[in-house]
Amino acid sequence: MLFPTPSLDPDDHRVLEEVDRMRDALRHQVRASPTKWTDGLRKFLTADAVAASNSIEGFKVSTVDVEDLMEGETEVEVSDEDRDETLAYQRMMTYIQTLHDVEDFTYGKGFLNSLHWILQGHRHSARRPAGQWRKGPVYVTDARDPSIAAYTAPDAAAVPALMLELVDWLNADDDSHPLVRAAMAHLHLVSIHPWADGNGRMSRSLQTLMIAREGVLAPEFSSIESWLGRPGNTWEYYRRLNDTGTHYTPQQDVSSWVRFNLTAYHQQAQTVSGRFIRSGRVWTALADFAEETGLDDRTVTALHDVAMAGRVRRSRYQHAEALSVQQAQRDLRDLTTAQVLQPVGRTRARYYVAGPRFPEPAADIVRTPMTLTHPYRT
Repeated sequence: MLFPTPSLDPDDHRVLEEVDRMRDALRHQVRASPTKWTDGLRKFLTADAVAASNSIEGFKVSTVDVEDLMEGETEVEVSDEDRDETLAYQRMMTYIQTLHDVEDFTYGKGFLNSLHWILQGHRHSARRPAGQWRKGPVYVTDARDPSIAAYTAPDAAAVPALMLELVDWLNADDDSHPLVRAAMAHLHLVSIHPWADGNGRMSRSLQTLMIAREGVLAPEFSSIESWLGRPGNTWEYYRRLNDTGTHYTPQQDVSSWVRFNLTAYHQQAQTVSGRFIRSGRVWTALADFAEETGLDDRTVTALHDVAMAGRVRRSRYQHAEALSVQQAQRDLRDLTTAQVLQPVGRTRARYYVAGPRFPEPAADIVRTPMTLTHPYRT
């Protein structure tokens, strides 16, 4: 038995309508904007989702480091374990993003186990098998005392039948809003806890996939994982999951879980829209600076990375502008000579940050924080 999808009250419907409007407006903005800087935003949002979802599980890698790892950088100062977890999750997210418009797509137990192998195959062992249902009990321990089980998942013997029911539910069509269904899918999967490890990230990824397949926004703009990864939100995330009980008890009202997710959708839509607008304003300010100072237009890409992410590496700039190694090195050297950028580190580990003559108008835009509204407190 799965959790029944709760009915929405008037406030919930209002919030959903607001989310739909924001996401539709963002879709039109993205389509009307230059590909060059929207591509950078897509990469950032993917990296931010990977960094945030992994951070919930204790793997701490900054978004800018995730971006570098996604670009194939090897000289990134992270532990081997964090590197492996980041790249595994990034591979799974990349695959999920390619599925958003597959016409004959269906959910299946084999598909979910294959996703799990992508995520956890590097950790496969007899005790913690990847890509197959768990063979024994599994617990979520209390963060304050690991000797206490905050949640005990269903018996392993019940997992195949529960997952078959979940797959049937995923492939069925009902009258629920797609965002509500995505939130419920997350709750179903994380509550069943079908694998020995990786259940939280798999559940968040399933939600991301379902939102992306809704088709309103490109997959990179669809995830709420970065919102869930903010410290206060992570605490609330666990609190809402704890509200469902210490054991699998699906015969209950989970309205608070749905409302929590509607809040996440709303504030993440605000965040992405705000970052999109900020990114465009920064790009315009840097393009004006390049024109005024006689810099080549292509250097705006490097300056934009520095403004938005805090740094740029030669390889990222080279790939973004399809340059040769020599061209990219020469541009960055010229920007360094002009004191617009300054290098940190040596040889292959080198990256560039803002120098003393980095344009202040762009820096001021980035330094100005955005304000988020809470949809249920307005």
